[in-house]
Amino acid sequence: MSTTRQAIAGARRLVVKVGSSALTTAGDGLDVSRLDALVDALCERIARDCQVVLVSSGAIGAGLAPLSLAKRPRDLASQQAAASVGQLALAHAYAESFGRYSLTVGQVLLTSDDVVRRAHYRNAQRTFDRLLALGAVPVVNENDTVATEEIRFGDNDRLAALVAHLIGADALVLLSDVDALYDGDPRDGATRKIAEVNGPSDVDGITVGMSSSGLGTGGMVSKLAAARTAAGAGIPVLLASAADAGKALASADVGTAFAAADSRLSARRFWLGYAADPSGVLKLDDGAVTAVVRRRRSLLAAGITGVEGDFQAGDVVDLATPAGRVVARGVVGFDAIELPELIGRSSHELPAEQRREVVHADDLVPLR
Repeated sequence: MSTTRQAIAGARRLVVKVGSSALTTAGDGLDVSRLDALVDALCERIARDCQVVLVSSGAIGAGLAPLSLAKRPRDLASQQAAASVGQLALAHAYAESFGRYSLTVGQVLLTSDDVVRRAHYRNAQRTFDRLLALGAVPVVNENDTVATEEIRFGDNDRLAALVAHLIGADALVLLSDVDALYDGDPRDGATRKIAEVNGPSDVDGITVGMSSSGLGTGGMVSKLAAARTAAGAGIPVLLASAADAGKALASADVGTAFAAADSRLSARRFWLGYAADPSGVLKLDDGAVTAVVRRRRSLLAAGITGVEGDFQAGDVVDLATPAGRVVARGVVGFDAIELPELIGRSSHELPAEQRREVVHADDLVPLR
């Protein structure tokens, strides 16, 4: 067994994400037997002295049948209505199921604001730590009843990756209706299953698709993005089928394993790179790209060729190559309105009060 799988199998603090299609059906709503099977596997892992945080989709799917909706609605208001009904059913079902093992469930509903805003991020961190210390099982979902298009995570795969870093998890397990990552559509007999991903180059050129179940918002594209996010931040990831939850949570000898990067990002650097929403883009010349990405230097005005967006000093911005490819993210030290007069000019050409870094190296994260 690979060292990555060994690390996942032996993790003492684990985040597990399960998708809507593994828990619900469009016609009948929540499938309690599937949910119980998942909880059985989770409780076996908890019995091995492991703290588990469950990120569960399924609230909207669970609310369809009670509201006589034949399929997942497209408009946000109907989705929120279904989530408000389904969230109660889902929470109750988890409380009943974990109760069979005398375990208490704590529901945690998040919007992206809770991860993007530093103060909210720290509050969420403390809540998770306290719930786990008290022996409860946090069950997490996006707060679909109030999230808008501007603040929603978009899928719970990304949410799971963010939560995994937020709580300092030792590993992340993504469970869905697909048993592994393939180098194409798994329904095509010519595709190849990928058992181990040891670095970003192992998945370059792989074509994956969106969800086709009609219940979820993600699909393999979001799972691959979440796995790369977590692995790049130093957290090993296992992608497997919910039907194989028992093996995935016991020996981790199923699915696709993503090796963790050599070092784990600090909470601030992870927030900068993966959680914060950028408010603009700074275009850099080739020399500045090299300085920022390879030499980890601060960004100066001389290396900037263009400014996009409406941002203020202290906001997060993307840093892009001349071709527009985003290579880093950081906290900008100037308002957008100030920068056009500064870009391309050396520090000695600027007024004394403006001779400072546009993005300081301490507030900058190169992106994979």
